[in-house]
Amino acid sequence: MTTDTMPPDAPPPAPPADLSHAGAVVDKAIEYMVGQEISALAIASALLGGALGLLSRTLSDQAVIGVLDNAIASVRAGQLRQTDH
Repeated sequence: MTTDTMPPDAPPPAPPADLSHAGAVVDKAIEYMVGQEISALAIASALLGGALGLLSRTLSDQAVIGVLDNAIASVRAGQLRQTDH
């Protein structure tokens, strides 16, 4: 069952076990680049470009569009501004 057909009260699927590890590696890479005085825009653009490249090699174009649509919806809902970073 996909998230599109799941009942609204169903819990979200569990994230992959290696997601935490991947996130920690990305956080360290960001820390390193900030320490190298690379601009936040350059860091974010490089990470986004790399992520899109990986997604396009592993998902259909329509699935990548779905990921991007979800990201856009999160921005519009203010969800990214609500994080404590």
